[in-house]
Amino acid sequence: MTKLSVNINKMATLRNARGGNVPDVIAVARDLEDFGADGITVHPRPDERHIRYADVYALKEVLKTEFNIEGNPNPRFTQMVLEVRPAQVTLVPDAVDAITSNAGWDTKKHLSFLKEKISEFKARGIRTSIFVDPVPAMVEGAAETGTDRIELYTEMYASVYEKDPARAIKPYAEAAELAHSLGLGINAGHDLSLDNIGYFSKGIPHLLEVSIGHALICEAIYLGLENVVNMYKHRLRS
Repeated sequence: MTKLSVNINKMATLRNARGGNVPDVIAVARDLEDFGADGITVHPRPDERHIRYADVYALKEVLKTEFNIEGNPNPRFTQMVLEVRPAQVTLVPDAVDAITSNAGWDTKKHLSFLKEKISEFKARGIRTSIFVDPVPAMVEGAAETGTDRIELYTEMYASVYEKDPARAIKPYAEAAELAHSLGLGINAGHDLSLDNIGYFSKGIPHLLEVSIGHALICEAIYLGLENVVNMYKHRLRS
């Protein structure tokens, strides 16, 4: 079954808004595991406006499920990942001032850089994933880097889904088939929600993991965190 990794950045944003430790992101992560999440994702950015680097080190000490750290592999991020040694690192080409992830890697243009970083992480036993758009050339470039997996950037799917689900999913299904044929594992994330996750998981072959944060936390405001985690798990099983 496709695994659900919950991104807890928004919980950290809420905590940071008041300057204290409510909600406690470490406690939230442990609760999410107890509620059925298969993993926890964080995306620390250079300005630490949500997840802080200290949070990453603290989470490593308590998590029982897979820990996935996302980010642009600048020197500080790289050093942290090498020290923490999560189950997976997902490389994302975020600009320093990005509000949220908004594009996948140009794996051809940045091939040498990505190969160097991936080799460094894999030497420490860390599974690697590259954030990519559903474009054949970018998937092929990802395979050349030596990465273990790709994470399909699903914003385009989410934006088209309501009007035309079949058109929305087509490039993702094709990219997933290509990735699988090249020996890559397939993850996905960005703007996936309870409304669109079921159709996506049924239509994407070989889907190993989805990472969901913003929508899940927003839905939990109305439905409750434990309930929402189990609703996602049900849709991924169906």
